[in-house]
Amino acid sequence: MLYINNNDSIIANNGPIVYAGNRGYLYGDGVFETIRIMNGRAINLDNHVKRMLEGARKIMMRPPSFFDVSFFESRINVLLSKSEMKEGGKCRVSLDRTTGGTYRPESNEVEFLIEVYPLSENKFVLNPRGIEIDLFMEHQKPKTSLSNFKTKNGLIYVLASIAAKEKGLDDLLISNNEGGILESTSANLFVVSNGVLYTPRLEDGCLAGTMRMQIINLAITNRIKVYECSIMPQNLLVADEIFLTNAIKGITWVSGYRTKRYFNNTSKKLVTSLNLNWANKITF
Repeated sequence: MLYINNNDSIIANNGPIVYAGNRGYLYGDGVFETIRIMNGRAINLDNHVKRMLEGARKIMMRPPSFFDVSFFESRINVLLSKSEMKEGGKCRVSLDRTTGGTYRPESNEVEFLIEVYPLSENKFVLNPRGIEIDLFMEHQKPKTSLSNFKTKNGLIYVLASIAAKEKGLDDLLISNNEGGILESTSANLFVVSNGVLYTPRLEDGCLAGTMRMQIINLAITNRIKVYECSIMPQNLLVADEIFLTNAIKGITWVSGYRTKRYFNNTSKKLVTSLNLNWANKITF
């Protein structure tokens, strides 16, 4: 049995968990984080909570001062224990503006919802088969002050995911209105050319991924040069390697973009470094 925490009420996750009037459900009025669980512990929680609270304030919510890392860690730990999750898993923390009002809310106070789910793997595992990608052409992601945060306005990712399935592809890449490639439907983008790592700039409108920053830091530690810059479609065609990153899967290597094929040497090295990095902090 899995359990959830709905604003400090712990209930079984075997029925409805969102109450009528929830503004996240009605208007997408909230932010969220998806966090990897290893050995029954939430990893990289500091960065997730920091981004979540920054995003909440950016959309004019007023999270209380006691919403800090220890607050969420204690509640996640209770759910993991009660759900008997001792190894790999994932956790989703949502912050929604409190119930009331229509487009104009009655209050900017905050409600939270925490969910936990098990995963079969207790560490990051590189996909054995590379994925096939292309560009999502129907819609572009606006470049705004909200672009770097995980808000509940995820329609462009939903539409791109549907389009990928219809095209028989594993994923599609989303661009801004200037043609710069930002990310995939659920991950940040990295391109490798001549041993140098490139990733879209935050200023271009990509998500400020927590795994993105981990990979940048690991690459620098491994003496791999990293540049944050605009990525255009022609850059994909001359790349040696492409991979995607997110907090749950870690690194996913891309084998093909249209007629172009790629290696995964850098991906393999970084997955190893990523697991070693967390092995120094938790025991697998």
